[in-house]
Formats: sequence, structure tokens, C-alpha cells
Amino acid sequence: MAEDFNTESMLDMYLFENTQLLEQLQETVLEQKDADCFDEDSINEIFRTMHTIKGSSGIMMFDNITAVSHKLEDVFFYLRESHPDNVPHVELVEHVLEVEDFISSEMEKIRNGDPADGDASDIIADLDRFLNMIKNGGAADSGNPPPENVHEEPKHFYIAPVATSASRFYKIFITFFPETEMANVHAYKTVYALKEIAEDILYSPEDILTDEKSGDIIIKEGFRILLQAQCSEQEVRDLIGVGYDIEKVEVYECDADQFLLGFDFGDQAPAAPQIDLESSVETIEARQEEAQKEKAEEKKPETPKIVPGDFVIQSKEPGKQKKLAKDKPKGEKASFISVNVSKMDQLMDLIGELVISESVVLQNSDLKVPGLNLDNFNKAAAQLASISTDLQNVIMSMRMVPLTNTFQKMNRIVFDVSRKLGKDIEFVMVGDTTEVDKNIIEHISDPLMHLVRNAVDHGIETNEERAQSGKHEKGKVTLSAKTEAGKVWISVEDNGTGLDREKILAKARKQGILDDNKPDAAYTDKEVYQFITLPGFSTNETVTEYSGRGVGMDVVVQNIQAIGGALEIESTPGQGSVMSLKIPLTLAIIDGIVMEVGTSSFVMETGVIKQFIRVKEDMMVHEPNGDEFVMIRGECFPVLRLGKWYGLEEYQESVEDGVMLILEVEDKKVCLLVDKLVGEQEIVVKPIPSYIKKVKGLSGCTQLGDGSIALILDAPGLVE
Repeated sequence: MAEDFNTESMLDMYLFENTQLLEQLQETVLEQKDADCFDEDSINEIFRTMHTIKGSSGIMMFDNITAVSHKLEDVFFYLRESHPDNVPHVELVEHVLEVEDFISSEMEKIRNGDPADGDASDIIADLDRFLNMIKNGGAADSGNPPPENVHEEPKHFYIAPVATSASRFYKIFITFFPETEMANVHAYKTVYALKEIAEDILYSPEDILTDEKSGDIIIKEGFRILLQAQCSEQEVRDLIGVGYDIEKVEVYECDADQFLLGFDFGDQAPAAPQIDLESSVETIEARQEEAQKEKAEEKKPETPKIVPGDFVIQSKEPGKQKKLAKDKPKGEKASFISVNVSKMDQLMDLIGELVISESVVLQNSDLKVPGLNLDNFNKAAAQLASISTDLQNVIMSMRMVPLTNTFQKMNRIVFDVSRKLGKDIEFVMVGDTTEVDKNIIEHISDPLMHLVRNAVDHGIETNEERAQSGKHEKGKVTLSAKTEAGKVWISVEDNGTGLDREKILAKARKQGILDDNKPDAAYTDKEVYQFITLPGFSTNETVTEYSGRGVGMDVVVQNIQAIGGALEIESTPGQGSVMSLKIPLTLAIIDGIVMEVGTSSFVMETGVIKQFIRVKEDMMVHEPNGDEFVMIRGECFPVLRLGKWYGLEEYQESVEDGVMLILEVEDKKVCLLVDKLVGEQEIVVKPIPSYIKKVKGLSGCTQLGDGSIALILDAPGLVE
């Protein structure tokens, strides 16, 4: 039977759950990295996290992960039991993050199908030295050292009972959420956790690892445990815990005789006394008293006192299992299910095809026959469009994920880099719950990393330099996010030296970037600051591990522009800089304006179009070099003829026969001349095939309702 057990499913669950635990661990540690010590709740949480990872890794036989997590668990076991007051907090933070890095890298190997063969001996040795150091430097308030946190492999699940006067007996009933996958594995993790304190432990069903069907039984009937241990009821509850898998834990203390009565195995032991896990201790004692009196008339038992958990015992018919009933109607709870991202991408693609098919139907040329009564069709079409829009909104909301994890990674970068550079830097996150399309997050992780590292290395001065310049506050890096007009703004702000305009201009002149006929004063600060985004441009005179090679900022701009975003730079000398990323909420479906130039169709995103206008020839200004401008309400705009830009045929030469679109990107404006507007439409963005050379001003393509292909215009590429 063991050979039939589905280890692939266990592995997926192992990776999924431990990834979440490691993310929570890193968040907890980084939140308290600047404190004097971890608070008691954090120590308990980190201990439980490492205990869980140790247990699940032991089940999966990843010995190196088991060993390193057990050693870190030893450290926090000592902290929890002894409460020493001489713990170097920053060093402890570094040890925890080192263990988190090691486990994460090993899990990445496992995820890629490689063996988890990393050597944890150095990390374990460092943790041993750290543990011995804090033990020798001072013990707990009480003179007795805590017991060793001894780990034993679970060779057998049943341990022969050796009861002493200190032994206590418990019956435990665990209810899992109905949507919990592989409940048998979760049940075993609970048994594995309790084994650390158990003198005797029994559980039902007992074949939880060799029989996959036991998971369904546990979901339906619950998981029952008999436990003999020298611990309190609260300690039992703390070890089991209640999370996203366990809905409720009921723990009752009983005596040795009740413990030895055993489980109810039905027909296998019909004559044997049975133990009732659902009833309270008072109810069981009342029944025993009634049985001893042997009264002919059955007495109604007194209403038992409600023990932890808000259920009461309902009456039952002979031979039927007791039912747990809530005192109050149970409120609705959120249900979650993990889905492979590739399936979400497929679903998004199908939604896109549905949008295209809807356009094909609604714009079918057969509907344009004169005399057709389309009232009923239009009603049905309107309902279809409404459902299609709702469907898009739902799938888009499913793809939206908060920026929290991405921001936490930046927190880790600030911590590591500031430690290596010897700078005292505070990291602040604002708006980290802002939600963005998952694909967008994948594109902005690297740009954000570059910006944050630059802020720590370039922007923030050393502690000595800050003191000399009269800055008494700590260095500070603020990472913020907000949503505005269908865009997400992510800013990296520091309170460092700011950008040196003259230094940047000198470097630009040296590299031949500046126009010889244009004086330095003619360049705005924004134009000067944009020079640092050019390839190979760096004002750092010394190359460090993190900067000075002239790479990084150009990568940032390229990655951001690839998803239709932009980078804005603001700086105040001596006070700091702000690097702002302006990115779209999603890349999949956008609202666009369809237009025609000659025989070609184009689409422009609605958000960048500020106005449609028809102009007269006398409003045009023609420069000798061929540049054209148009005067609109006293303001002069450069004109871009789309037909001429792409060398199209049969486009309108006269501005009076076409339509001007005023586009605005990053405070830059341009008038785009097209032949005519077709209308507004939801556009499914498709990438331009890789075998086609990249063309400036184009970001993708789409299929229109009549089946033709339209090119999607890239506004930043046209405005530049």
C-alpha cells in the first residue's frame, strides 16, 4: 500500500506550505530587525515555524533541511524557555535569515527537480557557537537550565505508555476545513509535533500515511488522538495550533482508566467499552454514575459545561455517531484554493479569445443589411457584453496579487546591503497591499532591486558623512505604492545626498551626450536626471559590489518600458531623491481607441489620449528643417503624422481631412495626426512575433472584430 502513496502530491503541498512559512518568517524577522530583541510572540512563532518545517522535511526525507531547521529550533527553544537577556539581536537576525536563505535555495532545487544536496554544516556550526555563547553568557531567571530540545526520528507511531505521577491524559478531536487537501498529511504533521512531548500517543484513523483515502475520512469524521504526556492543556493546543488547514481543536483531560478504554472501532470490538471523544468529561462521568446505580429508568444527563469550543452535544440514535452542533449559526468563511499560474494564464488567454469573438459577432457585416429588425439581437448582445465584462473583471481580480512579498524582498536587500556598507538605514513600506497583475510584478522585481540598491549605495551617505553635514536622523529608504487613473505608481525615496546636476552634466559632456549648441542652463533638472538612465552612464568614481559600472538604470528603463511603464526622477541636492515607476495595472486587456491611417488600423490606449481635435491649416507652423507644430489655444504642440512616420500609402496629407489626438506622457505632449477614428473597444494585447524586428512606437498587436490585425501604438515611444 505504501508504494501506491502519491508522493508527488505530498511534494507539491510541502513546497507550497513551506514557501508560505518562509515568507512569513522573513516578514516577522525583518519587522523586528531594528528592535532590541524579539518579543515573546515572535519567538514562539519562529519556533513553531521551524518545528513545522523540520517535521515536514523529516517526512519527505530532506535531511539537510531537517538538520538546519532543527538547529535553529534549538536556539529559539532556549530563548523561549530561558529568556536570556544577553542575546546579540542583529547577529540572531542574520542567523535566521541565513537559515531562511539556505532552505529557500534547497526548495528551489527541489522545485526544479534537482536533489537537495546543499551542505548545511557551516550554518549548523555557526548556530551551535551562537547557542553556546548565549548559554555561557547567562541563563534563565531560574537557576535550572531548560531541557534539551531533542529530536527523534519517528520510527514508530505508537509508544508504550509509562505513566508516572506527573503524567496527564488527553483526548483530542481535530476538525479540518472541508477544502483542505491531503488532510492525512496534515494529520500526520500534528502527530509528529505531539510526539515531541508524548509518553503515549494513539490516533484514529491510524493508516494516515499508507492510505490516501484516510484523508477523506478525516475531513468527514475528524481526527482523534489519545495523548499521554507531562504537559498542560495549553501546551498541547500551542503545538497543534489552528491555521488555514485546521478549523477547530478540542482538547479534554481525562484519567488513566478513561484513557485505556481506547477508541471506538465498531464491529472489531463490539463488547469492549468505548471512549467518546465528542462528549465532555462531565457527561462521561455522569453516564458512569448512572451505570453503577443500574437504575431501570434512564435519567437525562445534566447539560454539560461548555468547554473550549462553542459546540453542544445533540442527542443521537443508538448506533449512530454523535453530531457536533454549533450554538450559533456559523458565519461564512473565506475559502481558498491554490491554482497553478499556467492555468490562470490559459484562462486569461481564453477570455481574450472570447472578447475577440464577441467583437467578431457584434461587428459582423451581415448585420448591416438594410431593413433588418435587430431589437432582440441588440438586447441579447448587450447582455452578452455585460457578462463578458464581468467575466474579465473576475479573472483580472484573480490575477491581482499584493505587492507585499515584493516589498519584503526589498526590505531584505536594504538590511543586507546596509550591513555590508556599515550604514544605519531605516526601511519604510507604504501601500504594500496595493494589488497588481502577477505578470507585472514579475517585470518590476529587478528594476525595484536596482533602484533600492542605488538608494542605499549611491543615495544614503555613510554615518560619518551624515554627521558632518548635520544630518542627525538615520538614513531612510521609503518604498511606496499607490493606484491612480488605472496606473500603479511605485516610488523609491531616500533622504540622502540627492543627485548632483553639475556632476551629471560634466559626465554627459565627457561622453558627448550634450548638444554643442545648447547651453547647460537650457536643460531642465528632469532632462539632466534622465541622463543617468543611459547605458554606461555612472557618476560613481569607485566601482563597488553594488554600483559604479554604469549598468542598472538602463536595465530599469528597458524593463519598465517593455510593459508600457515609465521612470520619473526627482531630486533635491542635500535632501534626497525620488525614483517613481509608472506602470499599468495589467498587460492583458486594455481599453483602446481604434483608428485608421490609409488602409492600416492602429490602436492607442485610452489613458494617454487627452483630447480629440480637428485643426485648420492656418493653425500649423512649419519649420525649415521639416518639423511641424500646431497652435491650440495659445499652446504649441509638435505634430507627428502617423502615415508619414511609418511610410504608409494612401493616407490623408491635409490636416483638415484628418483628426488630431493630443497625447500626454510624463508631461510631454504631442499631436498625432490620423485619418479617422473607428471607435472605442476592449483590446486583447498580443505580443509582436519575435521574428519581426522591433519597431519604435509599437508595443503589440490585436485582432479586431472584422478579423483584421491592428497594431498597438506605444505612446512613450512616439512622444520621445
